[in-house]
Amino acid sequence: MNASIVEHLRRAGRLDRMFVDGEWVVPDTQARSAIVDPSTEEPVAEIALGSAKDVATAVAAARRAFAAWPASSAETRALLLDRIHSLILERAELFAQAISLEMGAAIGFARSTQVPSAAAHIRVARDNARGYAFVTHRGDMAIVREAIGVCGLITPWNWPLYQITAKVGPALAAGCTVVLKPSELSPLSALLFAEVMHDAGTPPGVFNLVNGNGPEVGAALAEHPDVDMISITGSTRAGVLVAQAAAPTVKRVAQELGGKSPNLILPDADLARAVPPGVAAGFRNVGQSCSAPTRMIVPRARLDEVERIALEAAGGIVVGDPRSQQTTHGPVANRAQFHRVQEMIGVGIAEGARLICGGLGRPEALSRGFYCRPTIFTAVHSRMQIAQEEIFGPVLAIIPYDSVDEAVEIANDTVYGLGAHVQGTDLGAARAAAARIRSGQVHINYPAWNPHAPFGGYKRSGNGREYGTEGLEEYLETKAILGFRDAPAPSNG
Repeated sequence: MNASIVEHLRRAGRLDRMFVDGEWVVPDTQARSAIVDPSTEEPVAEIALGSAKDVATAVAAARRAFAAWPASSAETRALLLDRIHSLILERAELFAQAISLEMGAAIGFARSTQVPSAAAHIRVARDNARGYAFVTHRGDMAIVREAIGVCGLITPWNWPLYQITAKVGPALAAGCTVVLKPSELSPLSALLFAEVMHDAGTPPGVFNLVNGNGPEVGAALAEHPDVDMISITGSTRAGVLVAQAAAPTVKRVAQELGGKSPNLILPDADLARAVPPGVAAGFRNVGQSCSAPTRMIVPRARLDEVERIALEAAGGIVVGDPRSQQTTHGPVANRAQFHRVQEMIGVGIAEGARLICGGLGRPEALSRGFYCRPTIFTAVHSRMQIAQEEIFGPVLAIIPYDSVDEAVEIANDTVYGLGAHVQGTDLGAARAAAARIRSGQVHINYPAWNPHAPFGGYKRSGNGREYGTEGLEEYLETKAILGFRDAPAPSNG
């Protein structure tokens, strides 16, 4: 199936083109980028890369389309999103196979999580288009929430379809037009998504896709004077560069960036229920999630028990060929990330953290591919690099504490504030701890994922929110129209 996906895109000419103004067009340059299968380290295809000139062409198309799209009814926009949602579900297996090939997700995880969660963002955007009050009244005023304009969307390689839909869905629901720059490392699902947008009947120029790298295409989007907003998901370093490029044109910049999320296990927690899901959450998507709870903060008096349960939980992980049904975790997504994970495991060892499973190198019997050993460090303290830096791989740090006050202090002791978890039997105590954590989301006792829950960061994890109503509002401007309703004439009195 993987080979057929590449062949489908090749035969259709998608690998050599970008999608602009409703058509598949040849980019301005001959630059190309290899797509590497992370399970074999072998190139499987090449895509054409765009340039600053291609960005200008796409932005011009989006600007022309903006003359009509925000004037369409909310129901018109909802109907388009409904068609997009249906097509994603119809083509779910194609998307899952593409994601597994381009970034190494285990096929079961791609099918059960990557694709359905992406579709959910479109569904929520559709429902918000229908239910949101774009005009409200306050006395004689009308408060109008209207589309901000042309939006440049920059998405990462770790959740390639999910992050596209989290941005495109609410942008279109708000009445914005968009230019998407997906990661050049995982572009296959983005090309399939552009086919969906075409087949759903998206008006020309409302959605545009330009493949390319950050320094050229991303920077050109950020600095373009006709782009009204940039939304980026990526590293904190990338977010800073985009914000700097956007600053001269004073455009809105929404950033969903790095994280080093805590999982605070309170003294009264049932460890059998708290620890195994914590290990699973930290290693979800092979640890390549900005909100992964990779710091497990546990009572020192119960450290031995935590270690035993965590080790047992890690033993159930099956690392291997992402196309195998038995595999739970495939490789990390690319060579650079593999080296980053290996480097940070080495740092943890050098810092004196105690390794209870995993470590350097590939798992046994895997001689090639960007496979990492699921690794758990314990006896970690908050000043260690592995407790401070985002590793973005299957590496969990267990940090002991002596009091709940100290635990909350440890939870907040990073430059990040994207996600957090709290586990405890006493719900009041868990709520109190959650209230003290400086983070855009806090999960108490592993609730189900909710696509309506706003998601975003404090501190260097970014600004703005995605998902749900708050995600829609990022793409809206607020206009106050005074005297909208008849009011008494002013008194001369």
